[in-house]
Amino acid sequence: MDMSVWYLVGAVLVFFMQGGFAMVETGLTRAKNAGNIIMKNLMDFCIGTVVFSLLGYGIMMGEHVFFGLIGKPDWQLFTDFDGADWSSFVFQLVFCATAATIVSGSMAERTKFSAYCLYSGVISLVIYPIEAGWAWGGGWLADLHFIDFAGSAVIHMVGGWTALIGAWLVGPRIGKYTKDKDGKTKVNAIPGHSMTLAALGVFMLWFAWYGFNAAAAEDVTEMAQILGTTTIAPAVATVVCMCYTWLRTGKPDVSMCLNASLAGLVAVTAGCASVDAIGAAVIGAVSGVLVVESVNFIDQKVKIDDPVGAFSVHGVHGLWGTLAVGLFACNEKYGTKGLFYGGGFRQLGVQCLGIVCILAWTVVMMFIVFKLIGKCTHGLRVSPEEEIEGLDIAEHGLVSAYADFVTPQNLSVYALAASTVPGEAVQEADGKVPVEAAVPVYGRKSDSKPGEKITKVEIIMNMNRFEPLKNALEDIGVTGMTVTNVMGCGIQKGHTRYYRGVPVEIQLLPKVQVDIVVSKVPVSDVIHTARKVLYTGNIGDGKIFLYDVENVVKVRTGEEGYDALQ
Repeated sequence: MDMSVWYLVGAVLVFFMQGGFAMVETGLTRAKNAGNIIMKNLMDFCIGTVVFSLLGYGIMMGEHVFFGLIGKPDWQLFTDFDGADWSSFVFQLVFCATAATIVSGSMAERTKFSAYCLYSGVISLVIYPIEAGWAWGGGWLADLHFIDFAGSAVIHMVGGWTALIGAWLVGPRIGKYTKDKDGKTKVNAIPGHSMTLAALGVFMLWFAWYGFNAAAAEDVTEMAQILGTTTIAPAVATVVCMCYTWLRTGKPDVSMCLNASLAGLVAVTAGCASVDAIGAAVIGAVSGVLVVESVNFIDQKVKIDDPVGAFSVHGVHGLWGTLAVGLFACNEKYGTKGLFYGGGFRQLGVQCLGIVCILAWTVVMMFIVFKLIGKCTHGLRVSPEEEIEGLDIAEHGLVSAYADFVTPQNLSVYALAASTVPGEAVQEADGKVPVEAAVPVYGRKSDSKPGEKITKVEIIMNMNRFEPLKNALEDIGVTGMTVTNVMGCGIQKGHTRYYRGVPVEIQLLPKVQVDIVVSKVPVSDVIHTARKVLYTGNIGDGKIFLYDVENVVKVRTGEEGYDALQ
C-alpha cells in the first residue's frame, strides 16, 4: 500500500470525527439545544480552516526560532502552490479542528454562539499551533524525543483542559446545582435526550480513530500494530467501566461506558505505536475506572458542570496516556523504553516535562482568552430566559431541530407562522359553509336527556396496557377518547436511577393518559373495565380520576350536554 495515500485517507477519517463529536454532544444534551451544537461543530472546523491556513499552520510547521518555541510562517500555501506541502497542511488542519471541537460539549447549553466562534478561532490560530509545533513541528520537545504519536497531549489534553476552564468560567446550567433545605449544595442529573445519537457518535469516532492514530504509520506493519493497540485499549476500558459501574450502582451505566470507549482511545493515542498489547490493555483498564471517578469528582465534588464529560475523557486521559508512554513504551524507534520495560526514568521525565509545559501554556492562555471575551464583548453566557427557552431558537431562530416534536414554549412560533397563511387558504367559522359541503346533522330528539350527569374519567396507566384497555372500552360502548403520552411518578417517586453517577431522586416514568367523557355509558362500568384490564397487583398499575363536567358543546352542531356526546 502507498503510505502517502493512506496518510491522506487518514486525514479524511479525522475530518469525519467532527460528525462523531457532534452526535455525542447532541445526544448527551437536551433536544432544545441540538441545532446549536450541530452549528458549533460545523463552524469550529470552518473558522479553524480560515485562521489555521492564514497563520496557524505557519506558526506550527515553519522554521522554529527562539529556542524552538515558535515557528516562523512562510505562507508558502499562498506564494508557491506547487512547492507547498499540501499533505502536511490538510493533515495538521483536521487535527487542529479536533482540538477546537472538544471544548464545545463542556460548555454546551448555556454559551453564546458568538463567544464560541471567537475562542474556537483563537485555539486554531495560536493556542494549538504553538504547542503542537513544540512536539510535531520541529520544536524543543521534539528535540528531547517527547513521544506523543497521535496527540494525547497535543490535541486531547489541550482541548480537555480548555473545556474545563471554559465550563468553570461560564458556570453550571440552570438547575444543575441547587440548595436543599439544610443549605447544602445538591447535584441534580440533567439527562441527555438521545442515548442513541450519543452511541452513534462514539461508533463514528472509534471508526475514524483508526485514521487518527495510524495515518502517520511508516509502513503496513506499523499501521497494523497501531490498529491493534487502538482497538485493545478502548475495548478493555469499556469492559472495565461496565463492571465498575455495575458494582457501584447495581446497573451497568450506558453513558459512562460510552465515555470509557472514548477515554481508552484518547489514552492510547500517545503511545499507540510505542506500546504492546499488554501496555495497551493496562492503559485501557486504568481508563475504565479513571473516567468514572473523574466524572464524579468534577461533577459532584468540584461542581463544574460538564454535560458530556469532555474534561474527564480528553483532559484527564490525554494526560494519563502521555504519562503512560513513559511507563509502557517498548518500541525504541520512538525513543527510549519506558520505566516498566527497563528504560529507566528518562522517558518518563521527558513526558512529564512535556505535560507540564503544554498544560501551562494552555491553561494560562485560555484563561486570559475567556476572560477577555467575557469583559470585552457581550459575555460568554446567554441570559437565563434564553437558556430555558433553548439555544436553538434563542441563538439561531430554529424552532426545533426535531420539527415533529415542538416544545410547548416554541408553539407560539408556529402560531405566528400560521397567521401568515394567505386569507383564501383559511376557512372562517362564520356559518357560511355551503349546505352541500357540510356534514349532515341527524336528529336525536328521542334520545335526548337534558340534565343527564356528565363525568370525565382520566386514567393514568402503563404504556403496554393501552391497546387492551382501548379494545375493552370500545366493547362497553365508549367511542371517544383522548390519549396523551406523559411522564410522571406516584408516591413511590419512581425507581431509583443513576445518570452518570448522579442519583435521580424522582424518576419520571413514561405513562399513557387516557381521557374519556361519558354520560350514556355508566361510570361504574368504565371503572370496572379499566381496573380489570390494568390490574397486575404490582406498584405502578395506574390510577383513575373522576371529575364532574359542567357542560359539553359540540362545535359543528351546537348541541350541548348529553346530546353532544352521542
